[in-house]
Amino acid sequence: MKQFEYPKFTLENKLTQEQKDFYDRFGFLHFVNFYTPEVIQNIIVEIEKIQDKWIADNVLKSYGIPVKYGVEAGGKKIVQRYAFTSCYSDYLHELLKDKRFRLLFELMPKPARIGELEKDGMVTNHYYNTDGPGNYNKLGWHTDCLRDVFYVKKIQPMLNVGISLDNSDADKGGLRLIPGTHNQNLYDLMFRKKYFMDNTEDPDEVAVYTKPGDLTIHDGRLWHRVALSPHKGEASRRRVIYFPIISGKYKPKTNKSWTPIYHKLWKIK
Repeated sequence: MKQFEYPKFTLENKLTQEQKDFYDRFGFLHFVNFYTPEVIQNIIVEIEKIQDKWIADNVLKSYGIPVKYGVEAGGKKIVQRYAFTSCYSDYLHELLKDKRFRLLFELMPKPARIGELEKDGMVTNHYYNTDGPGNYNKLGWHTDCLRDVFYVKKIQPMLNVGISLDNSDADKGGLRLIPGTHNQNLYDLMFRKKYFMDNTEDPDEVAVYTKPGDLTIHDGRLWHRVALSPHKGEASRRRVIYFPIISGKYKPKTNKSWTPIYHKLWKIK
């Protein structure tokens, strides 16, 4: 793994020139202490409420996106991938109105917006390593602009904004990315890696270690993956929320939306 000690920032009342320059060059930013422990605990409570209801109601899809279920070491059923999470919680819906998110619009073409009802909306990923069924514990190399490629559309700029709910260090696996690949050509975007099938370490990858309440953003064209935790059970638990900042034509989804083909091909549920 590449030894790259990248700077960690704080997001205050504006993006600094240093932050913008770093993003332009490397395609990602890491802001520490964006949310307090109290806010993070509130978020966890909300997603657990959604989890309990979805399990009770046997919800299979959210706005056309398949729900990924798994089982903890003790046998408890859990939801491991929630799409459009904020559509099921007033608290999470209000969270997206945080004025600080609008500062990130400066990194996008105008006009930019939070895609609460677009793409996969606010996604909650719950990585947990066990020998049980489901076993959503890693994710292979990919870029977030694959949707545009499948729809034979021009690749649109996109920011993927992540809120960490748990510690993510070397013992948790976690986000790995290849800095600067947001500036790659179309061939490398399509063929540098085997989408979702390849989860092997890359000599140029960088590990992004976060604490609860940290905020990360990465360009949708950046190659990234989620590494497997070396542990199992509670020691491997890692939860993170992502939502997109996008521009272009507004294309909201509803609970009647069809399942995109890339979810079927790679079984990203």
